[in-house]
Amino acid sequence: MKTQSKLYFYLIISAVLLIMIAVLSLNTGVYDFGGNSPFMILWQFIKGDPGLSLSDQYVIWDVRAARIVMAILIGGMLSVSGTSLQGLFKNPLATGDLIGLTSGATLLAAIAIVLGGHFKEYFPEAVQFSLVGISAFAGSFLSMMLVYKISTSGGKTNVVMMLLTGVAITAIGFSITGFLIYILKDEQLRDLTFWNLGSLAAATWTKNIILAVVMIIAYIILLPKGKALNAMMLGEKDAQHLGINVEKLKKQIIITVALMVGTCVAFSGTIGFVGLIVPYILRLLFKSDNTFILPLSAMCGSILLLTADTFSRSIVAPSELPIGILTALMGGPIFIAILVKFKKSL
Repeated sequence: MKTQSKLYFYLIISAVLLIMIAVLSLNTGVYDFGGNSPFMILWQFIKGDPGLSLSDQYVIWDVRAARIVMAILIGGMLSVSGTSLQGLFKNPLATGDLIGLTSGATLLAAIAIVLGGHFKEYFPEAVQFSLVGISAFAGSFLSMMLVYKISTSGGKTNVVMMLLTGVAITAIGFSITGFLIYILKDEQLRDLTFWNLGSLAAATWTKNIILAVVMIIAYIILLPKGKALNAMMLGEKDAQHLGINVEKLKKQIIITVALMVGTCVAFSGTIGFVGLIVPYILRLLFKSDNTFILPLSAMCGSILLLTADTFSRSIVAPSELPIGILTALMGGPIFIAILVKFKKSL
């Protein structure tokens, strides 16, 4: 009970910090509300004030608020996906972008962007609307299955093989995407650049609803898996002796992570290292207790991505720095720190 109370305490602290950053983010921007506070404009919109101008309404609700919510949703899902994979494979380098999931999702999303116009009309309207999202999920899922099949033998996962497979998938994705860039028209080239650099600029409430549904489903499946992942740290055979259905656990995590990564890539492009940075910091604080790390990673991932997005909108204002550049800049040193730590333990 004491452990549970401690977890609730940290979750509350994280939630308060997230709200504070959201308030700061809502106030960040070059748009002039005519001397009014953004919160006053937001309150007027919520009340349905007929005197509120359409431009103020659009900026505060459809641009800033929608973008804040998308950062919270995507940041949490990317972080939880990385934490889940690291717990499953028992290695802190097992994140969606390092083992090829993000590259696979980006590749099929790029193909859908470039070639989708030629065969969209043959699909139902619902599929046409979400073709890029479906393609991103398919790319993420296929990459995850390929990595798992190649790197796992006799019930054991070879981490070196897993990372090398991820490198191979990333290289293939990069080469095909490069070919697509070579043959693209200007408009398609801009869309594809968006996927490669990562951005939350295209946030809409429709996308946020889809992300929220995926997030709720994924969290219901993954967040209670803390004890099972702790048991997996002992080895698969020991976990089975403790009553864990190892194969079922693997399938649930692989499919759910593929769904989360694919959906995030479909709406925000390539945002790397979030699933590496947050779990690494949390493990420094709470060791390898996944009952703590999983729920906290959801909150801290949201904090990280919302902070990064707020900086991306303000560093070179009125222009915007792609958020994928910032997360890569933060994640690179941490990746090196993990490698150095492993080298010392050898």
